[in-house]
Amino acid sequence: MRRRLAGLAALLVLALGGCMVGPDYVKPSAPVTPTYKELDGWKLAEPSDALPRGRWWEIFGDPELNALEEQIADANQNLKIAEARLRAARALVRFNRAALFPTISTTAGAASLRQSENGPFVSPSAKTGSSGDVLLSLDMSYEIDLWGRIRRSVAAAREEAQATAGDLETARLSLQAELAFDYFELRAADAQKQLLDETVKAFEAALQLTNNRYQGGAAPKSDVAQAQTQLDTTRAQATDIAVQRAQFEHAIATLIGVPPAAFGLPARPLDTRAPNVPVGVPSQLLERRPDIAASERRVAEANEQIGIAKAAYFPAVVLNASVGFEGSSFGNALNASSLLWAVGASITQTIFDGGRRGAVSDVARAGYDATVAAYRQTTLNAFQQVEDNLVALRVLEQESQEQRRAVESAQESLRLFTNRYRGGVDNYLQVITAQTVTLTNQRTEIDILRRRMGASVLLVKALGGGWDAAELTKSGQ
Repeated sequence: MRRRLAGLAALLVLALGGCMVGPDYVKPSAPVTPTYKELDGWKLAEPSDALPRGRWWEIFGDPELNALEEQIADANQNLKIAEARLRAARALVRFNRAALFPTISTTAGAASLRQSENGPFVSPSAKTGSSGDVLLSLDMSYEIDLWGRIRRSVAAAREEAQATAGDLETARLSLQAELAFDYFELRAADAQKQLLDETVKAFEAALQLTNNRYQGGAAPKSDVAQAQTQLDTTRAQATDIAVQRAQFEHAIATLIGVPPAAFGLPARPLDTRAPNVPVGVPSQLLERRPDIAASERRVAEANEQIGIAKAAYFPAVVLNASVGFEGSSFGNALNASSLLWAVGASITQTIFDGGRRGAVSDVARAGYDATVAAYRQTTLNAFQQVEDNLVALRVLEQESQEQRRAVESAQESLRLFTNRYRGGVDNYLQVITAQTVTLTNQRTEIDILRRRMGASVLLVKALGGGWDAAELTKSGQ
């Protein structure tokens, strides 16, 4: 008994002092620049200006948008899919962690057997009869994690859970940004519709003017035809805007989990100014983008897979123990003499597998290299998205100022040509041209504002929406 206990103690010491084979994880380098290229000419945010944590859309100051964004978390079905995947990943952490503890099971059974007197190979003179067996046992099995295979499996599952949490946040951010983008597109459509409706009224007045001049003999019939054509064309444009608006409204309804037929937004022209988005420094982007953080966690997971593959080259040590009672009937099953127990250990070592372990190891190393490349590419894509939207906002801000001057000039030109037409100095073609130029410039001004708002949403999304990589540590279990 003492020798057995000493052997068990020695195995326990080995288990507690077991090493972990395989490489230690080192976070791979990522391409980072000291500053953003397109910040030249960008208005930097004041220290008090920061993206709100979580509710980043509040930076736009639109209560209606705020209310819509709050509905995504509870109603969007794609987000529920991502949340379910995170729950499954967390459950896999618990599944792998269970291997760190012994597996204990119990067995209870009763059986009765009667041998046949006419069975094969049974001597006619042999005595046959019946026998019974009653068994109650408690069994334990435990694999000693000498080489870290189990611990690395737990770590890999934890890192996958953290990466899946990053995927969830990426999906959440994408859906929130899509809703904000669609919302501003809808409001821009409202602004276009308002402009076209007002222009239709102005063109109706112009048509009345040409009719009056025609009736008075001061203008030819062709002026009336031109005015009517201009009016009808503008009415068609106003009608076409309704299609675009309806489609954006349907998209918003789907994002918040509402059937399009049961959802509606009252018309309100876009009048929001593009916010001043704080961009920070490029190195912060690695911590602010959930997709970058998720990609880095998968690099760490791939590193654990290399260690797991390497542990397969070493022997597996398993402890087994069993204790219980066995008797021939219920009457003697629990007697002291019916006690049984067994304690033992087994060591298993693969000697030849035709190169299977080597292939698994090569797969793990190739997988690691692929995840490192994916991590670096994700980082590069993130920097591109920030730079793209920075330059878009900077250029569009300048363009909006130039376009405002163009609108004012076109309106003044239209006023002058209309007065000259009333006075009989110019023909109606000059008025038609001025009307077309004015309407085109006004619509372009609204479109520039729409693009600025969209670029602002995409810039916030590219910056991670106020998220921080420290949130991932809450997802590991």
